[in-house]
Amino acid sequence: MEPSIEIRGAKSHNLQNISCRIPRGKITVITGVSGSGKSTLAFDTLFAEGQRRFVESLSTYARQFLEKLDRPDVESIHGIPPALAIEQKNPVKNARSTVGTASEIYDYLRLLYAKIGEVFCPHCQIKVTGDTVENVTEAILEGHRGRRITILSPAELGKGEEAQIRLQELIKSGYYRIWENGGVQDLSSLPQDALQNLRTFDLVIDRIIPTEAHRSRLFEAIQVAFQRGGGKAGVVTEEGERLSFHRSFSCSRCGRGFSEPEPLLFSFNSPMGACPTCQGFGRIIGIDWAKVIPDPRKTLKQRPFAPWNTPSNEELYDYLWEACRRYRIPTQVPFEELSPAQKDILLNGKGEFFGLKGFFEWMEGKRYKVHYRVFLSKYRAYTPCPTCQNKRLKPEALHVRIAGKNIAELCDMSLSELQAFFRDLAIKPYQKRVAERLLREITQRIAFMNEVGLGYLTLSRQTRTLSNGEYQRITLARALGSALTETLYVLDEPSIGLHPRDTHRLIRALEGLKKAGNTVVVVEHDPDVIRAADRILDLGPGAGRQGGRIVFQGDLQSLLKDGESITARCLREERVGLPPKPRRKPKGWITIHNARQHNLKGINVRIPLGMMVCITGVSGAGKTTLVHNILYAGAHGNGAFEKGAFDSIEGLDQVDEVILIDQSPIGKSLRSNPATYVKVFSDIRDLFASTREARRNHLRPRHFSFNTEGGRCEACQGAGIQVLEMQFLEDVLITCEVCEGKRFRPEILKILYRDRNISEVLSMTVDEAMAFFSDHSRIVSKLQILKDVGLGYLTLGQSTNTLSGGESQRLKLALHIGEGARGKNLFIFDEPTTGLHMADVEVLLATFPKLLARGHSLVVIEHNLDLIRHADHIIDLGPEGGESGGRIVVEGDLETVMAHPTSFTAEFLRKRFGNTISGQNGFVS
Repeated sequence: MEPSIEIRGAKSHNLQNISCRIPRGKITVITGVSGSGKSTLAFDTLFAEGQRRFVESLSTYARQFLEKLDRPDVESIHGIPPALAIEQKNPVKNARSTVGTASEIYDYLRLLYAKIGEVFCPHCQIKVTGDTVENVTEAILEGHRGRRITILSPAELGKGEEAQIRLQELIKSGYYRIWENGGVQDLSSLPQDALQNLRTFDLVIDRIIPTEAHRSRLFEAIQVAFQRGGGKAGVVTEEGERLSFHRSFSCSRCGRGFSEPEPLLFSFNSPMGACPTCQGFGRIIGIDWAKVIPDPRKTLKQRPFAPWNTPSNEELYDYLWEACRRYRIPTQVPFEELSPAQKDILLNGKGEFFGLKGFFEWMEGKRYKVHYRVFLSKYRAYTPCPTCQNKRLKPEALHVRIAGKNIAELCDMSLSELQAFFRDLAIKPYQKRVAERLLREITQRIAFMNEVGLGYLTLSRQTRTLSNGEYQRITLARALGSALTETLYVLDEPSIGLHPRDTHRLIRALEGLKKAGNTVVVVEHDPDVIRAADRILDLGPGAGRQGGRIVFQGDLQSLLKDGESITARCLREERVGLPPKPRRKPKGWITIHNARQHNLKGINVRIPLGMMVCITGVSGAGKTTLVHNILYAGAHGNGAFEKGAFDSIEGLDQVDEVILIDQSPIGKSLRSNPATYVKVFSDIRDLFASTREARRNHLRPRHFSFNTEGGRCEACQGAGIQVLEMQFLEDVLITCEVCEGKRFRPEILKILYRDRNISEVLSMTVDEAMAFFSDHSRIVSKLQILKDVGLGYLTLGQSTNTLSGGESQRLKLALHIGEGARGKNLFIFDEPTTGLHMADVEVLLATFPKLLARGHSLVVIEHNLDLIRHADHIIDLGPEGGESGGRIVVEGDLETVMAHPTSFTAEFLRKRFGNTISGQNGFVS
C-alpha cells in the first residue's frame, strides 16, 4: 500500500467525526460546496497538526520563542510530514515590500550587480575601471596558473616611536616578511640601522602557486592585500615581473571617483542604498495641486483655491488681491491661462505675499493639532520622488549596469521580458563563473513566476497592491524555488484570479512540487484543477451543520460515476446554469474616453446601463485598472483607489451612485458579524426583550446587545474573547474565562426564547435561524437574503474579520439587496465567484436579476465561464497581460464574443459550451 497520511475522527468545527486518507507524494484536491468544511479539514486539522508536530520537535530553547499550538480536535493523524500553508490572503501592508523582495529575486539581483555589475560615469558615459578582488583572482589564475607568485601589500611605518609600535604590531599579526631588494626579507633579521631607515615597503601577504584548488586562498590573500594597502596591491611573478593593482574606482576622463559596488548599495531598505529624499519609498507626500485648484478654468475673482474657500481662511483672499494689484496679475482671466511667472507668484509667493506654498508651510507648523492634520490630509497626495524618479535608490546604485541596464530598469520590466533578458544575456567568461549560481537562482525563480501566470507583473510592483490570488501564486513560486522535499503543502484556491488559459500553468507548478517529493493538498473549485488531481475528497453534502462529511474519496474516474456528489454532477456538466432568459436591452451608455492608466492603450470603452456587463481577459490585461482606477475612481475621485489617467467619462449623470462591492475586509472589529451587518440582530433583540421573563426583569433590547453596557459581559466587553498583549510578540486571543465565550452576563442568558438564549441564537447558522424564526417574516426575509447569496452556512455571530474575501463580498451584496438601494445605481463586482463551488455559482447568479429588476446596472470583473455565459454584454481585454495587454480584443453579446478567432475568453467559452448558439436568447446549447 502506498504511503499516506491517515486522518481518523476529525471533529473540528462542523466536521462530523470523519476519517480519510491522503496519499504522500501526490496531489489531493479537497472540494465541496461553500461551508462544507474544506478549509477546516485542510488548514484547521491537517496543516495545524503538521505545524504543531514540527514545533514540538524543536528544542526547548527554540520553542520558547514560538506560540504554543493547540492540538486540533481529531482522534489521530499518522504519517504527516512538516507542513507549509499557502493561503489566499495578502497580509502585506508595508509599502517597502515589492514583488522582487517577496519572491526573493531582488535579493539575488543585488548580489549579481555587486559581483559583475559595471560602473559607468553619468557625465562621460564611459566605463569606470578599477581592480576588484574577483577580477585580480581571475587574471592571476588565467595568466600565472601553476607558477609561484608573491602577493604584496604596500605599507608605511612612519617615524620614531610610532614606527617601532607599528613594526611590533605587524610582527604580532604574523606579517614578518617584506619584499626588499628583489627578494623576501625577514623583519626580525634586518639590522637595527636598516629598520630605522625603513619608511615604506611591501609587506608579503602570501606566497602561493595559483591553481583551482587554491582559489579561495588566493582570493583571501588578494582581499587582505587590498585592505592593508589602502586599495593597492602587488604581485611578483616567478619570472620577477611586477604587477600592480588599484581598487580605486574613478573615471579615466573626468577623474570622478566611485565606490565599489556591494549588495547594500542596491537595497532601498538600507541607508547605504536608499534615496535620501524618499528614504527608499520611491514616492513623497506633498501638495496635490489638482485638489488645491480643482477647477483651473475659474478666474481669481471666482476664488479657485479650495483650501481658502472656508470661513476661517477666506480672509486670505485679501492678501491675494493686494498681491494682484502690486504684481499686475489679472483677476478676470482663468487661472490656467495666466503666465508661468504669474502662476509662480501665486504658488510660491513673492515679497510680502506668502503664496499657497507659504500657507501650507504655516499649516505644517500647526500640525501638532488634530484638525490641522485633518485639513492638510485633504490636499496631499503621493507623487514620484523628484530625486530618484520612483527608482527608490541613490544615484550611485543606478550608475551600475549589466548589459546596459541598471537594477531599477530590470525591476520595471515585466517578468516575461525579464526572462527574455536573462536568456539572451551575454557576459564575459570570468563573470559567468563568478555569477553562475546567482544567474541559475534568478532565472529559475523568474521561470517559476511566469509558470504560474504572473509574467505581467514587474519586480518593482508593491506587494500590498497585489490581489490575494497573485500573492498566493508568488508564495507558490517561492516554494518551488526553495527546493524543499518531503513537505506537506496546503493551498487555498490557488486558481483565484486566473483566466482559464493560465490554469494549466498553475497545474504544472503543482506537479513541480509533487515531482520534488512533496505532498500537495489543494482546496479548490476549478474543474480543471479537480481533474488534474491524483485523489479527490468531496465534502458535503451541504454547508454548515449539513456538511462536514466525506461524500466521496477516490480518483477522477470513480468520482464521475458517483451519483451522490454534487461536484460529480457539475463535472459531468449535468448542471450548466440557470435556464436561458431573453437578453436585456441597454437603457443608456457610459463612455470612457482615452483610458491610458498603467497598461491601458488609450482605449475608448462603452458600458451599457440596465444590463449585466462582464469585463474579461487574461491576468494582467487591465481589467482592474479600467474598472477600479478609471470607472470607480473617476466617479469618486482619489480615495480607495488612485484615480487613473483618462480624458473624460460621459453618462455618469444617468446613475445615482457607483457602488463597489469588492473582496476587501468588512472591518477589523471583533464585534461585527453577519447578524449586525444585515441589521437582523436588532429584530432578534426586540424579540428577546418582548418575552415575559425579560419584561418581568425590566430588560430592554439594549440589554441583549454585546456592544453596550447592561447585559454584556464586562470582562471581555461582549467580545467573548480577551486579548493578551504579548509585548514584542503578536497578541494572543483567548476565550473569556468569565462568560466562557458567551458574551453576556448570566442573568441575560437565563432569558429564553423557545428554549434558546441569545448566545445560542448567535451560534446558529443562517439556515438554522431561518427555521427557528420561521413565523417571524421580518427576520426570515433578512436571513433569506444571506441564504440567497450562498451564505446560509455562516453562523449569525461569526466575526466578519474571519470571513474570506469572497464571503465578505457576498455579505456586502446581501446588504444592498436587503436595503433595496434607492435610485438607479451602478454596482461593480470584482470576481464575485471567488470561493464558490460550481453549484454555488448558480445561487449567486439568481441574485443579480433582483438588482437589475430594480433598475440598477452591473459591471462584473470575472473569469468564471458560467457567469460570463449569463452576461448581457462582454468587454474582453488583452490580448495578453502587462504591456501586451490593455486593448479591447472584442466586445458585444455572447454570440459576438464567441465568434472571435483570437480571443482567449472566446476560445475557452467554445471549449466549455461548444460552438452551437441558440437563436434569440444567445445561450449556448
